[in-house]
Amino acid sequence: MFRRPFPPLRNPLQIDSPVQSLPVPAYPATDRADLVALRRGDEIALNNLIERWERPLIGFAFRYLGNSADARDLVAETFVRLYQNRERFDAESNLPAWLFTALANLCRNRGRWKRRHPTVGMDSSENGAAAVSAQLCSDEPDPRAKLQHVEMIEALEKAVASLPHDLKATLLLCHYERLSHREIGAVLGCSERGIETRLRRARQQLRAILGLNLAI
Repeated sequence: MFRRPFPPLRNPLQIDSPVQSLPVPAYPATDRADLVALRRGDEIALNNLIERWERPLIGFAFRYLGNSADARDLVAETFVRLYQNRERFDAESNLPAWLFTALANLCRNRGRWKRRHPTVGMDSSENGAAAVSAQLCSDEPDPRAKLQHVEMIEALEKAVASLPHDLKATLLLCHYERLSHREIGAVLGCSERGIETRLRRARQQLRAILGLNLAI
């Protein structure tokens, strides 16, 4: 069973973004009922599942890809695949694990495609520039400190984006979606000990990239 919401993480690990996501919700009984109805082709059940899971999925995809349009596109595709595979589900199916597994694979494939077809990312550049401009024009005290905070967040976003898929997905599922090591293992097909190793490697690489002693 997935855990209920936790308090937000302290900076600098928590990345501000235009897509706000919530920790993974815990609705096992409701999910089971909707999965049974979905298997019968009940489109209302699909709508219920979309309403319940869309926000945390978009949050994960946005942090993985750094692009809100791509994130929404892949989450929509995830729900299409859920409906196409509805006959495979029953009341005991682990819906969150299936959703995040499907979405993580889609994000990995989209990331590979973008590396082969590089373009200028609109979300990062425009939102970053807007944030910097807003900070510099602010009447509030010490705009330089706020600018440094914006720059730190942007540097952290780039550092996370540069991680290999297995480390990035593990880090995002742990620190943003607040999944347990067992739950992450179910999504990524890895043991709990393997998840601990991945998290340690991800943190080490972030420290090395940023040149900081981050408490993460």
